[in-house]
Amino acid sequence: MATTNDLKNGMVLNLDGQLWAVTEFQHVKPGKGGAFVRTTLKNVLSGKVVDRTFNAGTKVDTATVDKRNMTYLYKDGTDFVFMDGETYDQIHVPAETVGGGADYLLENTEVVVAVHEGTPLYVELPVTLELVVQHTDPGLQGDRSTGGTKPATLETGAQIQVPLFVNTGDKLKVDTRDGRYLGRAN
Repeated sequence: MATTNDLKNGMVLNLDGQLWAVTEFQHVKPGKGGAFVRTTLKNVLSGKVVDRTFNAGTKVDTATVDKRNMTYLYKDGTDFVFMDGETYDQIHVPAETVGGGADYLLENTEVVVAVHEGTPLYVELPVTLELVVQHTDPGLQGDRSTGGTKPATLETGAQIQVPLFVNTGDKLKVDTRDGRYLGRAN
């Protein structure tokens, strides 16, 4: 248990049986009336974002979320298998929990897995990953000056838009949050 005065960004609260992460908070002391705390909360499982106001000093139930560095090993049916680097424990994470990040997962990728009471909540990939272009059509001569893009298939199977000068076999930096091309990798 904690009070609303102890809130910090990233803290996870257990409200009405659901887990909510604090993304923003603001202590407000109006000239008239009691102080309160205005928060923006994100549901850990569904990703839904809500604004909620608490009276200052109100007790809130905090949840212990264990964030562990893990390595992606392989896919087992619909589950993804991750290994804890310290204890060598392996956990199976359902595809729904991994979400869109599955498009950028390669074996031996280091990720952060958040676990609450033995249940994996979400998987955080690195913001950028270096991936090889598996297939893309060649850019046509004369198209290069327009700054156009073309589709490319990465080694993970993900489809992204790349500039016309990118060729099959090139290693690219990709933003895992939205699948944007960031540049060529060295």
